[in-house]
Order: sequence, then structure tokens, then C-alpha cells
Amino acid sequence: MKTYFFTSESVTEGHPDKLCDSISDSILDECLKQDKNSRVAIETFASKNLITIAGQITTNANINVEEIARNRIKEIGYDNEETDIDYRTCRIEINITKQSSDIAMGVDIGGAGDQGMMYGYASDETPEYMPFAISMAHKLARRLTQVRRNKEIAYLRPDGKTQVTVEYEDDKPKRVEAVLISNQHLDGIDLEKMKEDIIEKVIKKVIPSNYMDENTKIYVNPTGRFVIGGPLGDTGLTGRKIIVDTYGGYSRHGGGAFSGKDASKVDRSAAYMLRFIAKNIVANGYAKKCEIQIAYAIGMEKPMSIYIDTFGTNTIPEEEMIKLIEEKFDLTPNGIIQYLDLKKPIYTQTTNYGHFGKENLPWEKVIKI
Repeated sequence: MKTYFFTSESVTEGHPDKLCDSISDSILDECLKQDKNSRVAIETFASKNLITIAGQITTNANINVEEIARNRIKEIGYDNEETDIDYRTCRIEINITKQSSDIAMGVDIGGAGDQGMMYGYASDETPEYMPFAISMAHKLARRLTQVRRNKEIAYLRPDGKTQVTVEYEDDKPKRVEAVLISNQHLDGIDLEKMKEDIIEKVIKKVIPSNYMDENTKIYVNPTGRFVIGGPLGDTGLTGRKIIVDTYGGYSRHGGGAFSGKDASKVDRSAAYMLRFIAKNIVANGYAKKCEIQIAYAIGMEKPMSIYIDTFGTNTIPEEEMIKLIEEKFDLTPNGIIQYLDLKKPIYTQTTNYGHFGKENLPWEKVIKI
């Protein structure tokens, strides 16, 4: 039997990169609430008590970018510039222009807003058709936020990371080899008590007991103290957690980030569509796992290429799957937007704990193919 170990990571909503993703997606959603045809490409950078917001917005919406940013920082829970960042006192610099007319020329007629390749993936390892390692890492990160917000572990601060190593046997998850959690905390807390609390109230609440055994290694804040966090401990930048956002490294990645981009950007919309198709290929029993690649040219509607790999698990030829995809789905940018209804302000739902595997999102629906 083939045995190997695979590791995936996730981060909490207070991680500096995710703070930036959240601000960017919040600005996008506010634009779409007022003008569904908004064109948005926003980047956020976070450093010591400073938020820099830059990019391009073309919209009829009237938005207060600074207010959106401060409200998002507050909601996440950052209120102390001595340990991370303070939503009340941080400086906010804004440098926003309109979309380039050269790019708009191609997008206005329904073409892709840029060249590039995108990937979609699904497997039958979990009920949500996601790889097991990233599924567990996301659930741990979400649980860390829950116990902080509901005061179950009241001394936690917003910044945190999780990592899960899974032992596979014949390409199936057999057991969890290791769990790593690092979370910011208030000064003066007992680190042994913190480890005990996180094991009992986070890890044991998330990872099924049949995947844990006496050899499973658990690490909580392995460096010890983690008081300085957020943008004070490390800078943050929109789009820097692209593997966390997708499949935890289990599938390839085209390199394009999601957050802060409206659906005319195929980096985002095509990746969502390919996840939808890959998930339904698996859900319909055509394969146990499936990866799809697509490529676009700027200003052109039709994809340059479609590639599919089912890793030898397919029940029909892959060539037939590609024909099925081409016949059933309109893979032009406008076709994807219409099919998945992507002009709605739904994007702050995607920012944290992965863009895939959440039942309420349109690209996660299971249909009959």
C-alpha cells in the first residue's frame, strides 16, 4: 500500500493577510450593493498602525472607503496598537483610480480582463468534496475565531494559524499525524493552560476522534509567547494566501488571487466555475477526484484551452468529460457571471476559511450532469 503524508494550513480572520483580504472584499461588496456592474480591483496593505488601500474602481456607487476599512478592522477585533492595530487610531491612506481604458475596451465587449490560467479541483475525501487536510485546517481556524468571539477562550487575540498533517494510505486519509496551532494571546496568560484549552475546546471539537491516536503530535504556540501580532507582528497584503484560499496545495494553482476583484476578473470567476464543474464531475460519479485547467487571453471571450485530469479515477474517458463541459457550460466571462449570478455582493462570505467547500455559495451547488 502506498503511504504518504500531506500538510495543509489555514489562518484566522485576524491574520494580517486575511485582514487585507477582508477589507478588499468589503469594499467590493459595498460597490456591488449599490451598482451591480461595478468594476473593482482593490489591494490592501497593512503595516504598523497603517492601512494602505490602492487600486481601481469604476462604479456609480457612493462609498466611504475609510469607514468600510475601520469597521472591518473593528469587527475582526483589533483595538490595540501596542500589540497589533487599533481601528480607532490607525492611519488609512487611499490611492484609488478608475479602471484602465485599455483593459475596459476588452472587458466591455465580454472578453476576459486579463490573460492567465485557472484551476478547479474536487475530491471525494470529505462530504464537501475538499481535500481532508485543508478541510480540517479551515475548521480549526474557524473554531479558533468562534471560541475567541464567544469568550470560551477569552484571552485569545485575532491573529492565528493552523496546520494539519494527514497520513494517507492508498490515496485515502487514514489518520492525522500532526496538528499545529499558533494563536495570538493577551500578555501574562499561562501557556500550559492555553495549550490545554485549545486541545479541549478547539482540536477535539473539530477533528474526528477516529483520526487521532496516541502517535498524533499536537503543537500549540511552539515558540511560546505570541502577544505581538496582526500588522504589528507582520505586514499583510491582499492576495497572499492563495493556497489557503483554494485547496491547501493539493491541487495546482494558476497564481491569480481572488479577494478585491469583481467577477469580470477571470482569476476569480473562472476559478469558481471550474470548482463547480470539478465538484459536479465527482458528485455525479464520473471520477473520485478531478482537476481542471482553463486559460484565457485578455479581451477574448472563449477559453484558449481546457485540460482535465482525474488521476486515473475516471469512470468515462476524460475526452468525453471535456466534450460534456463544452456542450453544457458557457465558459465565456459573461457566461460564467450569469450562470453563477456573480454580480451579487457575496464576496465577504468567501474571504476567510477558504473560497470552496461552503454550501451556501453558488459554485458549491450539486447538479445532475
